[in-house]
Amino acid sequence: MKKLNVTITATAEQITEPILWKLGQDFKVKVNLQKASFTESGGSAVVELQGDVSELQRAIAWLQTTGVIMETSERAMFPKVKPG
Repeated sequence: MKKLNVTITATAEQITEPILWKLGQDFKVKVNLQKASFTESGGSAVVELQGDVSELQRAIAWLQTTGVIMETSERAMFPKVKPG
């Protein structure tokens, strides 16, 4: 099992979506919220994901499709990708 810290930044529209819930439900990863700051205009969360590398890669690939801005603690395995 590997641990990976991910910072997720979302807009006001995106924070109404259950993104963290879907990560825990749709992928074989444990989701641990480290810290978060949200307002009505959006916000960000630092989340620790734990799981097999292949499942972490699947979860990160899905996150990239949601339109949120995402940064990982390991650039080599998961390059930073901006939505769009």
